Amino acid sequence: MLGIFRGRRKFLAASLVLLFIPTLTWLYLSIGNFQVKPLRLSSLEAQSPPPLVDANARLALELRIRVVEEENKALRQELSRPLRNSSSSYTNFTSKGNQSRTHLEEGTSNNDGQKNAAVGNNSNCLQHQLVDKCETIHVAIVCAGYNASRDVVTLVKSVLFHRRNALHFHFITDSIAKKILSYLFHSWMVPAVRVNFYDADELKSEVSWIPNKHYSGIYGLMKLVLTKTLPMNLHRVIVLDTDITFATDIAELWAVFHNFKGQQVLGLVENQSDWYLGNLWKNHRPWPAQGRGFNTGVILLLLDRLRKVRWEQMWRLTAERELMSMLSTSLADQDIFNAVIKQNPFLVHQLPCYWNVQLSDHTRSEKCYKDVSDLKVIHWNSPKKLRVKNKHVEFFRNLYLTFLEYDGNLLRRELFGCPSETDPNSENLQKTLSELDEDDPCYEFRRERFTVHRTHLYFLHYEYEPSSDQSDVTLVAQLSMDRLQMLEAICKHWEGPISLALYLSDAEAQQFLRYAQGSEVLMGRGNVGYHVVYKEGQFYPVNLLRNVAMQQVNTNYMFLSDIDFLPMYGLYEYLRKSVVQLDMANTKKALVVPAFETLRYRLSFPKSKAELLSQLDMGTLFTFRYHVWTKGHAPTNFAKWRTATTPYKVLWEADFEPYVMVKRDSPKYDRRFVGFGWNKVAHIMELDAQEYEFVVLPNAYMIHMPHAPSFDITKFRSNKQYRVCLKTLKEEFQQNMSRRFGFAALKYMTVENNS
Repeated sequence: MLGIFRGRRKFLAASLVLLFIPTLTWLYLSIGNFQVKPLRLSSLEAQSPPPLVDANARLALELRIRVVEEENKALRQELSRPLRNSSSSYTNFTSKGNQSRTHLEEGTSNNDGQKNAAVGNNSNCLQHQLVDKCETIHVAIVCAGYNASRDVVTLVKSVLFHRRNALHFHFITDSIAKKILSYLFHSWMVPAVRVNFYDADELKSEVSWIPNKHYSGIYGLMKLVLTKTLPMNLHRVIVLDTDITFATDIAELWAVFHNFKGQQVLGLVENQSDWYLGNLWKNHRPWPAQGRGFNTGVILLLLDRLRKVRWEQMWRLTAERELMSMLSTSLADQDIFNAVIKQNPFLVHQLPCYWNVQLSDHTRSEKCYKDVSDLKVIHWNSPKKLRVKNKHVEFFRNLYLTFLEYDGNLLRRELFGCPSETDPNSENLQKTLSELDEDDPCYEFRRERFTVHRTHLYFLHYEYEPSSDQSDVTLVAQLSMDRLQMLEAICKHWEGPISLALYLSDAEAQQFLRYAQGSEVLMGRGNVGYHVVYKEGQFYPVNLLRNVAMQQVNTNYMFLSDIDFLPMYGLYEYLRKSVVQLDMANTKKALVVPAFETLRYRLSFPKSKAELLSQLDMGTLFTFRYHVWTKGHAPTNFAKWRTATTPYKVLWEADFEPYVMVKRDSPKYDRRFVGFGWNKVAHIMELDAQEYEFVVLPNAYMIHMPHAPSFDITKFRSNKQYRVCLKTLKEEFQQNMSRRFGFAALKYMTVENNS
C-alpha cells in the first residue's frame, strides 16, 4: 500500500514539473522578447547570462551573439579548407624541388596514438586526407641476397597496386640484389617509378663493429646509416623491411609526416610483443626501451632534422655504451633505435599500430584493427613468416598470396595528369611499335620481337665460382611449366653449372618455387641459375629465353641444349677436356654433340657409346628426328660418328641445327623467331656466317626424351597463316644476313630452305 502511495506522489510531481517548465519559459521569453541563438561554449560564455530587460543591454547582447556567430562561421570555413604549405612546421621537411600539398590525416601525437591503441585503432574514426597527386613518394629498403630480392618484389607489388603517386625507391643492396633488382625494374618498365641503388658493401665498415645475433646479419643494421647513405637533398623517406605488405595507398602514410611536432624526427609503431618488457623467459634481458619499445619494420625518417640533431653521433654513442653490458644486439637496428629513444623520447612520433600490424607469435596485433578496412600495413616479422600463429592468419596469408601471385604486368599503368621523367627505353619501344603495320597478317609475330618481358634473374639461391683453369662449361636451356619434371633428371646427368630461363606466369613462378624447395635434388645444387621470364603475349619467346640464359653464364664456355634432352653421364667433364684438346680458347669452333631420341618414357640410359650403338641397332634409340626432319641433323654424319675415335669437321648445310658448345661471347639467337620453327636453324647459320668451324665430338651424345607436343608445334601444324608468317620471317632473315655478310652470305639465299 505504501509503495502505491509513493508511486502516485512521484507521478504528481512529474506532472507539475512538465506543466511548470513550459509556463516559465513562455513568461521569460515574453518579458524579454528574446530569440534563442547559438553561443560559443567558451569558459567565459558557457554560463547563461543574467536576465536583461533594458533595451541597451538587450542590444549589446544581440550584437555579441552576431559577433560570435560570425567567428563560428569563419572557423568552420577555415577547418573545411585544406592546410597550406605556409605552415612553418611543415615547410621544413618538404623535399627540395618537390613542394608538397599534403593534408592532415590520421597521424597522431604520442598520447593520441596510445589512446587509439587502446580502442583498436579504428581508422574509420579518423580524418583521411590526400597527398598531392604529383608529389613523389620516397621509399628506402635494405635488401641483400637472393631470397630477400624475391621478398621485396611482393612488397613492391602491394605498393604499386594501391599507389596513385609517383614513387622513388632507394635500395641499399649487395651486388647480388642490385643485379637482380636493376634487371627486374629495367624490364618491368613501370611508369612513374624511379630506382636508385646504394652499395651496401661500402657501408659495412660503418656497422660491422656491432655484434648482431639477429638472422638479418650485418644488413639488419644498415638503416642506422641512412642519413649518410641517402642524398643530402632528400629530406624525408619511408623506410620498410622486405617482409611488409601494404593494404592501402602508401600516400596515406606519407601524409603522416605533417603531424610531426617539435623535435620529432622518427615515426614508429609501438612494438606489439612483450620483448622489451623483459618477461618472455627467466633471465631475459632486452636492450633498454621506452615501455614496450618500437618496431622498426616501418619508419618515417625526417632526414634533414636527423642530420641537424647529429643522429650519427647520437646512435653511435648509445650503441657503444649499451654494448659494454649487452655485448650484442638481438634485434639488429631495432635495439639501437629503442635505446636512443629511451634517452630521447621527444624524437619519436608514435604512429597508430595499424601502420605496422606485426604478425609474430604472441603479439597484441589483434588490437590494431576491428575490421578489414582498418588494416594498412602487415608485417611478417616472425622467422616463421607465413606459418606464424595468429587468430586471423588465414586472412593475412591470403592477402599476401594475392600479391605474391598477382600479374605484375598489370601494374604498368600510367599516372595521368602529372609531368613525369621521360624513359628513353619506353619512348624508343613505343616509336618502334608505332612503325609496325597493324594490318600486316604477321603483325603479332613482328611485335613479339620487341616485347619487353619482365625478368627476375636468379629466382633461387645461386652459388658457383668457375674453375681456375678457364675450361669450365655451363649448360644452357629454357623451359615452361610443362617441362618442369625434366629438371631433376638433367641435374643428375650434368654436375656442372646450369643456366635456365623459365617462361612462367607469376602464379606459376610460385608453383615452381614450391616444387624446387620440395626437391632434395634441386635444393642440393647451388650451381643452377633459375631466371624467370614472365609470360606476356601469345607466343613462346624461345630465342629470348635462350638469350636470357646465355647472358647469365659466368663460365668461359656454354653448351646450348634444350630442356627435353638428357646429356650422357660425364659429358660435363668430357667437354671441359675437349676445350683444352681442341684449343677452343684460340679458335672459333662450335663443338657438336650428336643428338639421338627414344620413343620410350622409361629408358635404360646408355652409360657408354657402345651401349648407345647397341640400343640404336635394336631400335630402342634413333638419330634425332630422322623420320620427320632429317635435314636438321644429317650433316652430323652419324655413319661416320659410329666408328670415329677423334673429332671431325663437318660443313654447314641448309637447315642444320645441331646442339653445340661455344664460347660465352658467341652470337645471340635471333628474337624474330618465336614458338616453333627456325629458331635454332637461324642461330647455326649465324655461327657459320661468322666462320665458326663445326667439329663433331666422337664420344659425346645426348638423348631426347618423349613428351606431349607443345602448343606451338600444334599451331604450326594446324595454322596456315602461322606457316606463311614463318616463311616470311625466314626470308627477311636471309636478306638481313646478305646485307651484313655480303658475298659470303650468298649461299644462304640460294639454297632451298624448308620450314
